[in-house]
Amino acid sequence: MRWCFGVSFLALLGISTAFAQTETFTAKPDQSEVAFSLGDVMYSVHGTFHVERGSVLFDLSSPQMSGSIVVAAGSGKSGNDTRDHRMSTDVLNASQFSDATFSPKHMNGSISAPGDSTVQVDGVFTLHGTPHDLTVPMQIHMEGENCTAKTRFIIPYVKWGLKDPSTFLLRVGKEVDINITLVGQLSAKTAQ
Repeated sequence: MRWCFGVSFLALLGISTAFAQTETFTAKPDQSEVAFSLGDVMYSVHGTFHVERGSVLFDLSSPQMSGSIVVAAGSGKSGNDTRDHRMSTDVLNASQFSDATFSPKHMNGSISAPGDSTVQVDGVFTLHGTPHDLTVPMQIHMEGENCTAKTRFIIPYVKWGLKDPSTFLLRVGKEVDINITLVGQLSAKTAQ
């Protein structure tokens, strides 16, 4: 009897493992956006960066994640060409460090498929060639093969070693507020 129960349990475990799905989220750069806001003494500067590409692998039954979201460091647009050129060349040094990336490693919480979820994602944010551990809150909406992920966080860019663009007459904040909206498609692979 125990042998029968053991075989049945192992068979059931095998079935549940066989249907575990690894999801791949592939970002659509033309529909995704990285918005930024940087305060100064008189007003705030707002702008966007271009998402170059992104692919993240995850399993709904596991907290582990992998992949990366890649943003073109030289693509910042704030509506002022002189300021944008200075940001790209003097602050971000985009000719040498062309990409800023976020590589998720671990998720705290669970994702509802389909539906809306809020999770915390731990990962590594690489800016100006230097990796930084970062935990971001993420709101996820999944519907069929479509997925939207949104997050907002602060980057202490001066503390992280980037040049402070302040001048004698113009003082800007030492942190930049980042709002990311990633729109993409899901594809599933059943693990056997």
